[in-house]
Amino acid sequence: KRTVNPKDERLKRLDRSKETAAPLMNRRKDSEGGGSRSVALKTSRDGSTHAIDSRESNASQRAAAATPTVPAHMFFLHNTALGPPYHVLLDTNFINFAVSNKLDIRKSLLDCLYAPAVACLTDCVLGELQKLGSKYRVALRVAKDRAFLRLPCSHKGTYADDCLVERVQQHRVFIVATNDKDLKRRLRKIPGVPIMYVHARKFTIERLPEAFMAPR
Repeated sequence: KRTVNPKDERLKRLDRSKETAAPLMNRRKDSEGGGSRSVALKTSRDGSTHAIDSRESNASQRAAAATPTVPAHMFFLHNTALGPPYHVLLDTNFINFAVSNKLDIRKSLLDCLYAPAVACLTDCVLGELQKLGSKYRVALRVAKDRAFLRLPCSHKGTYADDCLVERVQQHRVFIVATNDKDLKRRLRKIPGVPIMYVHARKFTIERLPEAFMAPR
């Protein structure tokens, strides 16, 4: 009969490994038993029931609440609410770029969209142009054209970027005209909002289904 030598080094290493692992196992049991965890029954479509963890159900509810709602007129990435006459929100630097490139805004909108368009101007954009001083006096004179549709702002402050982003999130029936890279980056995160900008002395547009013929 085989006997085990109590002085064997392998037994000593085994005992040391058990002593090292014991606190870790106890800590894991405490963490599993310490938190409040309840199990509920969920009935599936076929009539069978299965248990679900309350933590999993709470996590799924939080994920559903965090998911942004998409308007009903969004068909995949295409905004079916957009159509002629298009309403174009003008940003401060877009007006200045149009003036610098000697572009008539109303005529260039028609050349770009091949459809009637209404240039819209918010109070924030006009306020920014007034604050920029004499350097932008020509752009301010263009912005005061009565042919532009004036959109009043009810919020405080005159920061046009936040105003335009908030407006298109609430009403996705606008095209935003801007050459601001930061504003473009924010607008690209909002589905269904086309972006117009000045490029090569022309107006061009992105994220509009009918824009495959737009000048580049």
